[in-house]
Amino acid sequence: MAQTHAVEPTRRDFLYVATGSFAAVGAAYAVWPLIDQMNPDASVLALASIEVDISNIPEGQENTFKWRGKPVFIRHRTEAEIAAAESVDVATLPDPQADVDRLRPGPSGEIDKKWLVVIGVCTHLGCVPLSYRGEFDGYFCPCHGSVYDTSGRIRKGPAPTNLEVPPYEFVSDSRIQIG
Repeated sequence: MAQTHAVEPTRRDFLYVATGSFAAVGAAYAVWPLIDQMNPDASVLALASIEVDISNIPEGQENTFKWRGKPVFIRHRTEAEIAAAESVDVATLPDPQADVDRLRPGPSGEIDKKWLVVIGVCTHLGCVPLSYRGEFDGYFCPCHGSVYDTSGRIRKGPAPTNLEVPPYEFVSDSRIQIG
């Protein structure tokens, strides 16, 4: 009959395991600050989303808010501005996009055409366009002559794309959350 002997752990085995465990924990503590420094700063996290009161923006006016270090234009469009934006033949645009595709549903669930929310940075070289200027009464970037319409779509000039629409949603009839 064969006999098996169980090898008893020795004091040396314990020291090897304890030393390896201590080294692994020490390495984790040494590496953690290198990994943690890649996380966004608290000031960036604070600006990740903002809630804006739009009840004080009269029809035909626009307010500018700062989100993630960029200006955001919130425009309360008139019926004439909405009609002008909807009457454009999308096929003639340099960056074809229908007006309704640039808008979000309101609190009722239907697309709210009277509110336009765009990031106020020209897509050509990053300038800030002027509101209610230009041939289409939308936005005009005086630096290089880019002209946008009342929906923030590029119509003329060197800008390659429309003004960006940030992620936003209506929290209530008078509040929008951006981000």
